[in-house]
Amino acid sequence: MKIEVAYAKPGEQVLLALDVLEGSTAEQAIRQSGILERFPEIDLEQAKIGIYSKPCKLDQPVKSGDRLEIYRPLIADPKEARRNRAAKKGEAG
Repeated sequence: MKIEVAYAKPGEQVLLALDVLEGSTAEQAIRQSGILERFPEIDLEQAKIGIYSKPCKLDQPVKSGDRLEIYRPLIADPKEARRNRAAKKGEAG
């Protein structure tokens, strides 16, 4: 069955199409895609993954047409970043 594996980092986005066996898990699909060799910084034990933006676990079976996404860790807390931007606007205004 056909699925896609997606990964993005600043300046580079990759979307790999591949065929996997029926019943394959997310982890099996990621490993089969070769993306871990292309991006050795991906640590599957730590990385968050999802299917079409919905979080899933490595043992989640994939279905035909799924887009499996590997997420990078956040470098800043979104709430804190928003507070900082708001504070800077307040100082400028």
